[in-house]
Amino acid sequence: MTLKVIGTGVGRTGTYSLKLAVNLLGFGPCHHMEEVLHNMAVQTPLWVDAVQGRPDWQQIYRGYASAVDWPTAGFVRELYGAYPNAKFVLTHRSPESWVASFSETIYKLVSNQDQVPPEMRAWLAMAVAVIKKTGFPAGLDADGLRRAFLAHTDEVKATIPAKQLLIYEVKEGWEPLCNFLGVPVPAEQFPRTNDRAEFWDRVAGKI
Repeated sequence: MTLKVIGTGVGRTGTYSLKLAVNLLGFGPCHHMEEVLHNMAVQTPLWVDAVQGRPDWQQIYRGYASAVDWPTAGFVRELYGAYPNAKFVLTHRSPESWVASFSETIYKLVSNQDQVPPEMRAWLAMAVAVIKKTGFPAGLDADGLRRAFLAHTDEVKATIPAKQLLIYEVKEGWEPLCNFLGVPVPAEQFPRTNDRAEFWDRVAGKI
């Protein structure tokens, strides 16, 4: 199985909604950080190798037809090289709203590594490394996060040919995504999920 759809948007840009949408459209199973959380023993070492420049994409994405969110979003250039025929979706939102959401969820989590259970520490260390690789090291203020967010958007645009890239806000719903992927709009309502409370529930293993 090869990846047909790759999300290049970082966490808190609607990536979980995109995962659900891609699955509904027949391009699943879709890889997401949640998949890593549910299979840390296998996935975490593979992603550690990827951060260190030794990716095994076939092993990482074995059984998946698409991938969104981090860790995937930290490897835009590498994944375009490995899957040059895939379609890429850059989920985005206003930088200001993203900074607010990211600061209260992912950034807060990675800033408190010593407070997570021991069994999650290797996973979180990997996530910190991937997020840093994407341009978001620890300690950035709001303006630094905003600039890094815009820089990631620019990098994606510079890397992926325009004909293979959809720049997309999940609030736009089905039509732009379906047009880009060449599939009909489904009858189901577009999935909208993963608010801040849900984020913490997923991390805690409650979902």
